[in-house]
Amino acid sequence: MARANGKLNGFAGKKPARYSAFDLVRHGVVHGEWPRVWRSHELKSSYDVVIVGAGVHGLATAYYLALNHGPRRVAVLDRGYVGGGNSGRNTAIVRSNYLTPEGVRFYDRSVDLYEHLSADLNFNVMFSQRGHLTLAHSDASLRTMAWRAEVNKLEGIDSSVIGPEEIKKIVPYLDTSEHTRYPVLGALYHPPGGTIRHDAVNWGYARGADARGVEIHQQTEVLGIETAGGKVTGVRTDRGHISTPVVVNCTAGHATLLSDMVGVKMPVITHPLQAAVTEPVKVFLDAVVVSGTLHVYVSQTDRGELVFGASTDPYASYSMRGSLEFTEELAGHVLELMPAISKMRLLRQWAGLCDMTPDFSPIMGVTPVEGFLVDVGWGTYGFKAGPVAGETMAELIATGRTPELIAPFDLARFAEGRLVGEKGAASVGH
Repeated sequence: MARANGKLNGFAGKKPARYSAFDLVRHGVVHGEWPRVWRSHELKSSYDVVIVGAGVHGLATAYYLALNHGPRRVAVLDRGYVGGGNSGRNTAIVRSNYLTPEGVRFYDRSVDLYEHLSADLNFNVMFSQRGHLTLAHSDASLRTMAWRAEVNKLEGIDSSVIGPEEIKKIVPYLDTSEHTRYPVLGALYHPPGGTIRHDAVNWGYARGADARGVEIHQQTEVLGIETAGGKVTGVRTDRGHISTPVVVNCTAGHATLLSDMVGVKMPVITHPLQAAVTEPVKVFLDAVVVSGTLHVYVSQTDRGELVFGASTDPYASYSMRGSLEFTEELAGHVLELMPAISKMRLLRQWAGLCDMTPDFSPIMGVTPVEGFLVDVGWGTYGFKAGPVAGETMAELIATGRTPELIAPFDLARFAEGRLVGEKGAASVGH
């Protein structure tokens, strides 16, 4: 894996350098001259902060902690590799058209950060704001779309309900006739929504964090978290022991396994979520299209592949194997929306793990164990929130104060009855 920042990026605090066109051509021919994107390190015996999970949330937290809050000894640990979990397995949709005011404000900040991320990281993350359509196939669904639109507008978000004729102009291949099994009555149209290259986001954050002195330790499994007097004191890994006063749980589908190590119970159930991609064809689908009734969403990459997702599997599991049942159901529902693509071939399918909470909102912030912080419970929303989650968690670590944006998502809300219900904005049935 290569990077485009030369020797300067090997030193903390240095900004990535820029290569000329000649340098890029020369390095493209002579592969051996490219330094690695991020460095390898010997595991130290102590760190100020240990972040578990080298996906977008863990890497963004490390990056913004180093960028906005000064130098610290920070380690990001992952038992696999950078972006090897859900951050490399999702369908990379970004939007902020949620249902609750708390959710809208939170995700809108993430969209704002994504809009400037390529420039901030000096790394092209390929953010394409092509528009996001959430289809309504019933009067009840249409009312929910109108509800979401009004909440969005009150928070200053570009979002509105449009009819079948306007939908047809945006997505000509969509069947908007009145004689289908599930007629399209309207849609919530969100122009700022779109897609992004998930691998590029992970690599960009890892590169930026490394340049600012963060140590990224791949193939390093956390075996236990040590506490004393209700406080975090250290982490046991398969590479040795680490002393640290702060551990941040950014492990997505395995969030409960890590929290159990310190006796903090999370109201989270893990479900597999499958996705699939077709062969590449000429680009014809500009917007992201979602149908909650049919439990499917689809977008097209710049290479021409159609990327499909659906609802989570109906059973709790840590399995990431694909199933024929998913493929059959997905194909049938997609063809009800766009019959013209029936001849396209499905190339591959995969699955990730979703940590689902009772109110479909994340769990962020402090826990009863001092020094043990969580950024979990994302369900199907995690990648959308990567930048803002990292920014706010970094602020919490540095200041000890919970930022206003994430205060509604604390763990205590479940015991106190302060749920933040986002099921109506889930887009697909969970």
